[in-house]
Amino acid sequence: MSTPHPPSPSHNPPEPVVASEGWGVTHLFFHLRRELLDDPAHAADDFVKRVEAFEAREDYQALAFSVLGQKADLGLMLLGPDLGVLDAFTIELAASPLGAALLPAASYVSLTALSEYTSTREDEAQRLVEEEGLEAGSPEHAQALAAFDARMAAYAEHRLHPRLPYRRVLSFYPMSKRRGEQDNWYLLGFTERKRLMGGHARVGRSYRGRVLQLITTSIGLDDWEWGVTLLADDPKAITDVVYEMRFDEVSARYADFGPFVTGLILKPGELISRLSLR
Repeated sequence: MSTPHPPSPSHNPPEPVVASEGWGVTHLFFHLRRELLDDPAHAADDFVKRVEAFEAREDYQALAFSVLGQKADLGLMLLGPDLGVLDAFTIELAASPLGAALLPAASYVSLTALSEYTSTREDEAQRLVEEEGLEAGSPEHAQALAAFDARMAAYAEHRLHPRLPYRRVLSFYPMSKRRGEQDNWYLLGFTERKRLMGGHARVGRSYRGRVLQLITTSIGLDDWEWGVTLLADDPKAITDVVYEMRFDEVSARYADFGPFVTGLILKPGELISRLSLR
């Protein structure tokens, strides 16, 4: 009796790992060991092609940056709907010609998300009556609510499915809300948390046009609760917004911050030149 042959391996692509809401975000930070490269020019060209191919996928984006200081040499911020695609890129990069010289310095995994403290339609309807003097149910009230709905739809799309603009500077840091015996964010009622976050958000909105802030959730996914990515052309705008927010009660009393990493965003080919691989 002949021994049955084992089944042929399946070549079907793996099932996508897509969140029910939001996209995956992976921050990767590397030290570069140039002396480990046999052919730096070939490794550089391969890296550029890989990043450009990743970005050519619909709904995927990669920001490449040179890290300031010595926490790392270079970094990548990857965004897209399928966590499997982000994971595959990370694995393939490690196995690539440049991968032999990339020593992982740190990484962070999170998801784009909406804030639970965002104003609702009911909040806006009440505000229009109390602050704008519009009569509930009037044509003017309905028109103002329709404009609010459009703004919130655009806001939700930006938060959940961002297409980040090209800026010169990136700053990333993780953070969590404090759960100490004296100050515990999670023992506050929702109404109080929403009130506090409203003031916090007003500070952020005052920097619109100067700093783009992308806050992603990492609760249950990484060591901290949120990842914060700030993008700006002027590095002082980043120090200004972080400094001002430190005085807000949400940060001053209830926030713990992880390490900050700052980088200069470059096109993949420019990054390779900056790293002296060409």
